[in-house]
Amino acid sequence: MGIPNKQIGWSQESNLLWQVSAQLEKLACVTCNIMGTSGTSGTSGTSGYDGDRYLTNSTSTFELGVSNTLVVDPGLAYSVAQDIIISYDIDNHEVCSIVSYDINTGVLIIGPPRVVTGSGTYSQWLVNLDGAAGGDGTSGTNGTSGTSGTSGTTGVDGTSGTSGSSGSSGNTGTSGTSGTTGTSGTSGLTFPTASYGLFAQTADSTPVTATVVETTIVGSGVGTLSVPANAFSIGDSFLCALDGLITCLSSSTIIIRVKTLEGVLLADSGIIDLAAATNKSWILNLYFTIRTLGGAGTASISSGGLFSYVRNGGTQFEGYVLTTLNTTTFNTTISNTLVITVQWNTSSASNSIFSRNFTLTKVY
Repeated sequence: MGIPNKQIGWSQESNLLWQVSAQLEKLACVTCNIMGTSGTSGTSGTSGYDGDRYLTNSTSTFELGVSNTLVVDPGLAYSVAQDIIISYDIDNHEVCSIVSYDINTGVLIIGPPRVVTGSGTYSQWLVNLDGAAGGDGTSGTNGTSGTSGTSGTTGVDGTSGTSGSSGSSGNTGTSGTSGTTGTSGTSGLTFPTASYGLFAQTADSTPVTATVVETTIVGSGVGTLSVPANAFSIGDSFLCALDGLITCLSSSTIIIRVKTLEGVLLADSGIIDLAAATNKSWILNLYFTIRTLGGAGTASISSGGLFSYVRNGGTQFEGYVLTTLNTTTFNTTISNTLVITVQWNTSSASNSIFSRNFTLTKVY
């Protein structure tokens, strides 16, 4: 049907606008775009690395409640001073700290237990960290993206309409008042510095044998056993772990002393009566905490520990406790260097002791 030339009774200008509008309505069309097909998916990324492993088993025989040595799987992620839980069942288990772990052989030496549940001697154990496992490893890289699909054809453009006249501008409104300033946020928490190693022995110490002279049992190593003057803070705490081999007569005694190079006594075992032992293992765990700072008579340090060894014919460690609170001669305003000595009661060549491993770690 055609478009009429005019409407009866309308002005010439109104008839012209009506004809243009009707023509645009007839010629209008909808523009269509054909979408391209999607590209193929990229290949999956490689899997992330395995996390550290701690869960293991042991068939070593020992009694709950004392320091021990047991054999677990090699290749685990254990390190000195970590807390572990050793369980026979839900009613018999203990929590203790690692003294040393050989990643190649699986030999695990543990210190005195801090928490003991139940009692008895067993040879089937489940060993794990005393805490949650670490997080998952990082994800693999993403695969490459697929190629893009081809674009669809463009639709036909419609004809442009005539422009309308512009309206007049409105008046500008007045500016609003500024809002009040918000309160400042609270400061974040400050976390303490993580523990770190100070010294590690890298060679066997010289054996102390055939002498009654008080002699050091510390071998050469890396790091330092010294703390500079005024470098201590209240609460500073340290863990010292040693092990080695001992040979002695059944009538022998030994004294272990922990002190500074300047002569300040930190801990003294007193006289320890020994049973006969031939190339048997021993361990010594020591703990130190700074209580107060200052010169002699003001500063104080708490020291404690456990010396254990295995006698001939024995299968378990026998332990001797060391504990001392020094409030009279300890001085934090001077340099302090750690020294550990032993002293035999006789100069027999059948009495011999040396250290194989020795680490000093700041734990707080």
